[in-house]
Amino acid sequence: MNLVFPHTFVPWFRSVAPYIHAYRGKTFVVGLAGEAIAAGKLNAFVQDLAILHAMGIKLVLVHGFRPQVNEQLAAKGHVSKFSHGIRITDAVALDGAQEAAGQLRFEIEAAFSQGLPNTPMANATVRVVSGNFLTARPVGIVDGVDFLLSGLVRRVDGAAIRRAIDIGALVLLSPFGFSPTGEAFNLTMEDVATQTAIALQADKLVFMTEVPGIRENPDDADSGIDTELALADAKRLLARLPRPHQPTDTAFYLQHCVKACEGGVERSHILPFAADGALLMEVFTHDGIGTMVVDEKLESLREATPDDVGGILQLIEPFERDGTLVRRERAEIERDVSYYTVIEHDGVIFGCAALYPYPEGRTAEMAALTISPHVQGQGDGERILKRIEQRARAAGLDSIFVLTTRTMHWFIKRGFVPVDPDWLPEARKRKYNWDRRSQVLVKKFV
Repeated sequence: MNLVFPHTFVPWFRSVAPYIHAYRGKTFVVGLAGEAIAAGKLNAFVQDLAILHAMGIKLVLVHGFRPQVNEQLAAKGHVSKFSHGIRITDAVALDGAQEAAGQLRFEIEAAFSQGLPNTPMANATVRVVSGNFLTARPVGIVDGVDFLLSGLVRRVDGAAIRRAIDIGALVLLSPFGFSPTGEAFNLTMEDVATQTAIALQADKLVFMTEVPGIRENPDDADSGIDTELALADAKRLLARLPRPHQPTDTAFYLQHCVKACEGGVERSHILPFAADGALLMEVFTHDGIGTMVVDEKLESLREATPDDVGGILQLIEPFERDGTLVRRERAEIERDVSYYTVIEHDGVIFGCAALYPYPEGRTAEMAALTISPHVQGQGDGERILKRIEQRARAAGLDSIFVLTTRTMHWFIKRGFVPVDPDWLPEARKRKYNWDRRSQVLVKKFV
């Protein structure tokens, strides 16, 4: 029997709601490595895709089949040959690729047709559409290597794919393309997924891969995963990496992520299929689980606008309920929204603070400093504090002050000193709640 604990489930479900709202109607292209299917991850992955589909996300799935083709060729006594990370496809290899693709499409469509009770697929209705959406051309001869029937994407029929996903279908693409004369070419999943994402101007390109992401130090297998790479940084890293020859090479998926972002795709991701629920964790949590390449840093420290009022309220309400913050009415926040500074990440506000000036005392109050529990400890509080100080200095003020009952030590560590409430400007002193007994701390500018 599965038990649901409201004290953990409800806050968690509410925390993912902003992402559900943000991604409804968006387009994701997902590339699934054939190794994931070989490892038995298909059913769980399909269930996660079905959840995204139910939330209104438009999906294109591109499957790989490298190990499955290798298996087909081995059964025929044929040796698999690769160069530059691409299969050299002769007639036997093309036949094996067609057999592998047919089997995989059957398995994928069967997985999307499940509807067993008490599973994520219960009541799911995901219609899978396939077709000849890709036009291809031969790779040709590269560095003296003839790739024979291996190809590259020449054109993606983005309009036809868009019509299918706009009516709620999931489009499934195999890595095959055809020339105008009807000749078939074996493509790579990575090329198909990248070119499709560019053609659709997708909101996300996601690779489900053998690797956990891009390591902060690619030369150190034990270093952590870089969860977010600016496009400029990704290009610099790519420039110093050796040419990739296999999917586990750092540059293998990174080169496609860079190409996608350069082609107008907002975000591209490298996720480990070995981690159960990796796709959901990447989409619905702040830091995700793999590496995201983005044209510019998604996190933005800026002054608030009227559109941010709802996000500010959602952020501060839990702290008002537990008494950490003094309650502020919505009308008050709407009136004073220009006083607020916010940290926004991927369309969700994760931190805020307000600066209320008291020009007569050449000071200002920093109020409602709040950081989401999901990202505390990452330095966002200090970043907001510095921005508030900059705003106060720019206004010609000599100091800022805070009133707090629980976070005195945090402010003291950052240069604030305790003072008597009588220090407060007269206008603020009249509103001081003596019952609350808030500590007054001041930071004077040198």
